[in-house]
Amino acid sequence: MTENEKSRDETQDSSEKPEKRSRRARQVRKSQSQLIQEALGMNPEDIQDVEEKLFIARFLDYFSEETLDFIFKDRNMEQYIKKIVDKTNGLDKGGEEDKLLKMSFENKKILETLGKLKNKTEELAISKGIKTSADKRLRRLTLYVTVPMFVAVFGLALIPNLDIFFLFPLLCLFCMLPQILRGIVLRKWFRFKEESRNEIYTQNREDIMLIKSFTGETLNNIRTKLLELEVPLQLIKFALYSRDYENLNLLNQRALKGLTQYYFTFQYPEGMEPFQIPESLQQLEQPQIPEVKRKEKEEQNFIVLTEMKGKEGIIESFVPSLKVNLADKINKMLNDSDFNPGTKDFKEIIPNYSKDMAIYCVCGEIAEIINTQICNWKNKFKYYLFEGMKCDCGEKIYALSLMDEDTEIPEELKEIFL
Repeated sequence: MTENEKSRDETQDSSEKPEKRSRRARQVRKSQSQLIQEALGMNPEDIQDVEEKLFIARFLDYFSEETLDFIFKDRNMEQYIKKIVDKTNGLDKGGEEDKLLKMSFENKKILETLGKLKNKTEELAISKGIKTSADKRLRRLTLYVTVPMFVAVFGLALIPNLDIFFLFPLLCLFCMLPQILRGIVLRKWFRFKEESRNEIYTQNREDIMLIKSFTGETLNNIRTKLLELEVPLQLIKFALYSRDYENLNLLNQRALKGLTQYYFTFQYPEGMEPFQIPESLQQLEQPQIPEVKRKEKEEQNFIVLTEMKGKEGIIESFVPSLKVNLADKINKMLNDSDFNPGTKDFKEIIPNYSKDMAIYCVCGEIAEIINTQICNWKNKFKYYLFEGMKCDCGEKIYALSLMDEDTEIPEELKEIFL
């Protein structure tokens, strides 16, 4: 080989090196699931199985909590249902746990329950004047506003000798108008969701709890498989919209628009030592939640008996409303109140307390009230505080109520009690 050829080959090698390095750099960037799979020597099918089941659990959890987000969205629902059907059809090829999960899916008629709950929620929305999804209304609004605006601006621009500075404030108005209208539509939608949440739960409690029970079974199925594969459970992190499930550790939570999102890992069986995390995966682990967080979690479970009907301290009827998003304001109200034991027993205060008219724990079980207090806020306003017994799910609820339906509520507390 001549010197020129060697030089040319070296030049080609040199020019190829940055590209090769670039390709190698891109290959190094791997997803968290790939890192776990390689570090633990898992089969790709195993990690895919976990991800697909987590998808099912997260979808069902969100659907049971926020059914209104799926109304009038048939195409989206079909896509979710197809993924669920594809996965559950393949469970026959798995082990005994997978076969039991598929049997539960069929026996509980999950697909039929999803369709029934969606249809009933759509009927409720129609009865309240909502006939399309919020997304579709926003798209229509954008079209109806943007096209006339564009035509108007174009027409004005054609006017001879028109002062261009006249168009600037007009253009600003046209730019802001869609956002203003969008804000109005979204506020109306979120208000409708908040007002309808309890009605949907009350009318469809059995269907919602059925979906949640299967969600819990799916999560337990995932946990069992991870334990069999000796995967450190603290590495598998995921988000849900409720705390109604067993065998989970709460890592964190954040308040969203009208609801709360919770971040979990799976819990090890009692008495079992956690699996050791490979050194290459240490950065994926998060510290455990301290015990003080558990107390903080209990103080979030406030229920207010809205639409209360009753006189002279006796409550005849009510609608229980979970007020997670107002927990800080309720805690402040309680801190500004004096407490005195009630002179009446809880059964005297709510004589019709039963399955048909009850205060429910966040897991859906009827709360057993163990303590009743009469609270006096700044010597201006009296109300009931009912303390529930710690439920089997580990949660504890507190319920607030007016003592008389005609009680005048201070302006500062109307958001809580109305």
